[in-house]
Amino acid sequence: MRISVDISLYPLTEDYVEPILAFIAQLESNAKLIVKRNSLSTQIFGEYRDVMDAMDKEMEVVFKQLPHSVFSVKFIGTDRADIFDV
Repeated sequence: MRISVDISLYPLTEDYVEPILAFIAQLESNAKLIVKRNSLSTQIFGEYRDVMDAMDKEMEVVFKQLPHSVFSVKFIGTDRADIFDV
């Protein structure tokens, strides 16, 4: 089953840009995922288990480095990559 995820990371720190870019870069390095960026959030598309495993791993890294961070996530039970022309 393929899914779509819309995710935003909000590190509660003055130096917030680098952690966001690093998080996205790690997701983009996963060949099993399609990752599309825009100025408000990042969209992730792929097989359910691949997406969830990647998000679990990378979110844990962020929380270990910056425990005062917030993730806002929306899940869609289908692959909507074709409608996102970002």
